[in-house]
Order: sequence, then structure tokens, then C-alpha cells
Amino acid sequence: MRSVRVVVSAWMTCALLLTGCTPDASSDPARAEPLPTASPTGPRPTASQPPGSPPATPTSTATTSPPPAACAIPARFAGQDLEQLPLAAKKIALTFDAGANAAGVDPILLTLSRQRVKATFFLTGAFVRRFPGRARRIAELHLVGNHTDTHPDLTTLSDDEIRVEVRRAQETIVRETGQDPRRFFRFPFGARDVRAIRIVNRRCYVAFRWTVDTLGWKGTSSGVTVASVVRRVVDAARPGAIVLMHVGANPQDASTLDADALPTVIRELRAAGYHLVPLSAVMSQLP
Repeated sequence: MRSVRVVVSAWMTCALLLTGCTPDASSDPARAEPLPTASPTGPRPTASQPPGSPPATPTSTATTSPPPAACAIPARFAGQDLEQLPLAAKKIALTFDAGANAAGVDPILLTLSRQRVKATFFLTGAFVRRFPGRARRIAELHLVGNHTDTHPDLTTLSDDEIRVEVRRAQETIVRETGQDPRRFFRFPFGARDVRAIRIVNRRCYVAFRWTVDTLGWKGTSSGVTVASVVRRVVDAARPGAIVLMHVGANPQDASTLDADALPTVIRELRAAGYHLVPLSAVMSQLP
């Protein structure tokens, strides 16, 4: 089986906003390695805030339940980076990547709450440390997944370095939010190969890409608009579709097109008969 590597050069701007891709099938078993629990010594220091960033909420002292010693992923998902959920019903998953900044978090959470929609948020460990209060709010309301600790291209790292990126993000998310992000993973930059997929599978994660990228991360400076974001999602709507959006603002023009377009996206998808579900809809039978 040949390895597949996808590194999209046009996404270098998106390095500040974050994304995730679809691998060849692997015959590797879906049996996962145990994942260490969060360190009892407390969180690492939070990165200093740039000017204008919202103040970080003090780290919670609440005791969190450690994740199970081992877990499993469905064998049918091993070796894959899913672009679409295997659902026949008219259900669509809204997903949000969170890494660079939290400019769109509040309006996104408000819209989802008002519309009674459950979504999936892929968090980096760095984002959680920088915005622990917002990370906790997200986890209280929605499904959270692992987007690595520092958002590197995993295909350029050694096996051990990949494991560290996944483990540190998982420990940070558990420590700060009390939620275990396993079994949901998204590759930074959409860069993955068979080796990287195998490693995250063994850490008890299924890799999820997307059916459609709204391109809202490109910002108004690239000619993207709220209307174009909405149209891309509606045109790609199909049973099991996964929609990629971002919680951050574009670093050049500070636009938050995904947050701005979200109310209309939800309204138009519902008008077309779709129900909006978290990614856990395909793994509801797992422990």
C-alpha cells in the first residue's frame, strides 16, 4: 500500500486557523494503545496573551475522571480519514477547528445554542491552554476532538513525536475541560499518510476530514463572503456530509466569516430537510 501525503501550499495562511484529510485503507487492527491520564501535577503555564485577546479564565481545580485504560475504534474506520459519515439518513455534521484565536467562539456558541444544534470542535492543546475558559464552555455543550498539541504537519515527524503531539493535546483537553477527546481526531493542514493514521488509530482515535471546506478561513481579503460560505455548504449537502468551519478570525482582515454565516447555514440546511448531528452519531454503540 502506498503512502499518501497531502500538504496544500495554499493553506499556509490557514496555519493560523487550522484544518485537517482521507487516507488509503489500512489493514491494521482497530485495537488501540492505552493512553496515559493527565498529569496530576497541574497544567503547564498558559501562553501570554497578545494585545486585545480576552483574558484567560483561571484553570479549573475540579477533579476529572481519568479516561479508561484502553479503548477501541470500529474496525471499519481503521486506516481511514473520513470525508463523509456512513449515514443514509439526511444528517450532516458541523465541525469547527480551534487553534489560533477564539474570535468567533462566542457568536458560534450563541448561534448553536439558539438553534439547538450540537456540533463537534477539534481543539489543539495550545488553544486550550491559551483560552481555557472558552475551551470549557465548548466542552460543556458540544463534542470535542483532538487536533494535536501544536498543530504541526504530522507526516514530517517521527512516530514518537506524533504520539507526543496526540498525547499532550489529549492530556490538556482532559485536564482543562474534563472531557476525553478520544475517539475524534483531525489532522493539521490535512497532512496525513498511512503511518500517521495508523498511529492515531492505535491511540484510540478515528480520523475525520470533511466533505466541504467553507473556505471562510481565507477571509474577505481573499474575496470570500458570507454568501459564498453558505452556498458552498448548501451545494455540498448530502447524507453524512461533514462541514469544516473555523472558530478563529482571519489573521489579515480579522473577518469571522464562518461565525457570521452559521445562522444562515443552519437555516438553509434545515429547510432542505437535514438534521445536524455531532460526529458521535456514527459511534453511538461504543463504550
